[in-house]
Amino acid sequence: MSVDLFPLFDGGLSRSLARDETLFLTGSPVRSMYLVTQGQIDLIRHTENGMRVLLHRAGAGSVLAEASAYSEVYHCDGSAVGPSQVRSVPLTLFRARLDGDLGLANAWAARLAHGLQGARMNAAIRSMRTVEERLEAWLAGGRPLPPKGQWQSLAETLGVTREALYRELSKRRPAE
Repeated sequence: MSVDLFPLFDGGLSRSLARDETLFLTGSPVRSMYLVTQGQIDLIRHTENGMRVLLHRAGAGSVLAEASAYSEVYHCDGSAVGPSQVRSVPLTLFRARLDGDLGLANAWAARLAHGLQGARMNAAIRSMRTVEERLEAWLAGGRPLPPKGQWQSLAETLGVTREALYRELSKRRPAE
């Protein structure tokens, strides 16, 4: 997120979340907008058969669940990956600030467009048949391979099991 959007959250309330603590649930009314200031918040959707789908992992500096600014209810769950902190402002104040400042409104529109581009890229990656193809597309997008301790998160993002990702990564290690 660009620094340009921080004024949307001026004077907001800070809230700390513990690991796995829920910030909002699917179907809950949208009353606030959130800025992640520390940690990571996952946006999760549960399918009818109980499968957990990671929609987005928002890190520090990210506006959380951007589409909720234009919705009556949340369409996913927001849950802390680990200890995290968010700043919130009432939805009405968030919208009023956008309405009152063309620069903020333009920065917000650019942020939404960038998010849409990323979502489309992730959907294209997840539509690929093999783990190799998905990983190649991920890396070709200019994204670095995360540190070893975060490979499970990458597996979730790619829509593959961690074991399948580990096998693919082991094929790529130089022969010793």
